[in-house]
Amino acid sequence: QVQLVESGGGAVRTGGSLRLSCTASGRIFSINVMGWYRQAPGKQRELVAVITRDGSTNYADSVKGRFTINRDNAKNTVHLQMNSLKPEDSATYYCNADGVRSNFWSTTNDYWGQGTQVAVSS
Repeated sequence: QVQLVESGGGAVRTGGSLRLSCTASGRIFSINVMGWYRQAPGKQRELVAVITRDGSTNYADSVKGRFTINRDNAKNTVHLQMNSLKPEDSATYYCNADGVRSNFWSTTNDYWGQGTQVAVSS
């Protein structure tokens, strides 16, 4: 089993910054994609940013130029630096680990963290 533990959420004013971190632990041989999704009340969960094992990234249009994702493969950790935050960024942010293998021959699994709250006030 794999656990994802997130940290770094909080409350900030418009224009502020936060850095989210997520560490995956358990029986892990490799993780293909790590990333962040968010869900605001009454809305569907949406992709924020993802990063592949080789460092390729993809961002939601709404966060391009403001958020930066990076990961440490050796530590199974992913970070999301969020700058110039806006009230519309307020949501619960979920860490995701996709394509997780427990060994070279295993099938892959997908895991989610419990979520961390981000609140941006105007």
